[in-house]
Amino acid sequence: MSVVLIAAALLVSGVLTARAQQDGNAGVVPPNATFYGRTYGEWSAKWWEWFMEFPVQDKQGNPLPHPSFDDPNFNVRDRQQGDVWFLGETSPIMVRTCDIPLDKSLFVALHTAESSNLEGLGNTEAEQRANSEWTANHIVGSFFEIDGQPVADIESYRVTSPQFKFDAPTPWVFGATGGKGTSVGDGYYVLLKPLSKGQHTIHYGGTFHFSVAEGDPFDLEIPSDSTYHLNVK
Repeated sequence: MSVVLIAAALLVSGVLTARAQQDGNAGVVPPNATFYGRTYGEWSAKWWEWFMEFPVQDKQGNPLPHPSFDDPNFNVRDRQQGDVWFLGETSPIMVRTCDIPLDKSLFVALHTAESSNLEGLGNTEAEQRANSEWTANHIVGSFFEIDGQPVADIESYRVTSPQFKFDAPTPWVFGATGGKGTSVGDGYYVLLKPLSKGQHTIHYGGTFHFSVAEGDPFDLEIPSDSTYHLNVK
């Protein structure tokens, strides 16, 4: 091998090592990366569309399992499509066991906020973004573990979405009357590359912390602790 090729190989190796050390999270897409043509923020908008358009009852008025409900009848395959599947959270504690196809990436929402016009949380993008940022600023203690290994520098995985449109059913997860709306999201997300075949566990969560003593208009704690036991096959 020539001196030039050796130098180039060492340079590439050094760059890859530096990137790995900087990311420190094997199997996790870095928060500043583009994956399948979308940024983290753009994927978060797609996640919220999926979440808010997910029906909570059938045409006969019978309740349906929703990603945010700790319901044993929830099927992780429902309303999933494409190369990236979505996972959500419930509060306070949720444990699910499910099958995941071998070639699917997972976009996981840890603790997140959104502000839509249907909820009276702003009609303009600026208003919605400000309201979501204020709520997300109250997220504390975010964490994400893959097979017992924590994702490093979790604070860097907080992202905001572009303003997005959605069409909520009636009723929907946030109200009795749905319809067409706009919203902006803000919060913590982790995008996993396809997991290897076999058993995996992801564990994640965080807490919304509001305190009158710290200048908030009310006192409130909303913890979330979610565990997925995944059978990748």
